[in-house]
Amino acid sequence: MSENENATPEADETPPAVEATAATCCGASTPDESDCSGKPRRNFVVEALAATIGAVVGIVPAVIGGLFFLDPLVRKGDQKDEPIVGGNEPGGVVKDALGFIRLTLGIDALPEDGTPVRYTVRDDIVNVWNKFPNQPIGSVWLRRIQDQVLAFNTVCPHLGCAVDHRPSEGDFYCPCHTSAFDMDGKPLNVIPPRAMDTLEAEVREGRIWLKYQEFRGATSEKVPV
Repeated sequence: MSENENATPEADETPPAVEATAATCCGASTPDESDCSGKPRRNFVVEALAATIGAVVGIVPAVIGGLFFLDPLVRKGDQKDEPIVGGNEPGGVVKDALGFIRLTLGIDALPEDGTPVRYTVRDDIVNVWNKFPNQPIGSVWLRRIQDQVLAFNTVCPHLGCAVDHRPSEGDFYCPCHTSAFDMDGKPLNVIPPRAMDTLEAEVREGRIWLKYQEFRGATSEKVPV
């Protein structure tokens, strides 16, 4: 018997069936289009497509909601250099670019002898998403001095109580801590840390325009808040 006939197949020879399976896993297609894991490729594509659609369906409403939420902030930023002019809506106030509010009374409504008149100031309260027209924001004492108007904030500069007018005494008086001021707003005792807070007021074509402000109390300096 020859040496060739006695030779046995080498251990590393790959049977034909194994080679066919390896060829399939390396890229050859099979009737059911499965990959090496045995999972049909068609199912994988469907799942991937479903995941993509689900992500789009979830993201789009979130983006739209975010734009809706931020829109007032964006518009407010775009309008920051525009004049502040009210009165465009029913019941709103008229306010110029400098912050002066047109009051509902003219200078002729004030006594010529300088007797003070208390007036409630109203403004349109606006936040990012809402607008509340013609809301009370404070009050002032108004005095007519010839053809000019002298305005005082009614908030006492001591601890924030309301200052009254005493006709019999001819002064302004805070009943909380007995702060007293003369008719020009100057303190008459040592209790208030400063004079009554004056406000800018103008007369335009007989109408009173006022720039309303509030100030920090219990300090000698007039600091807007």
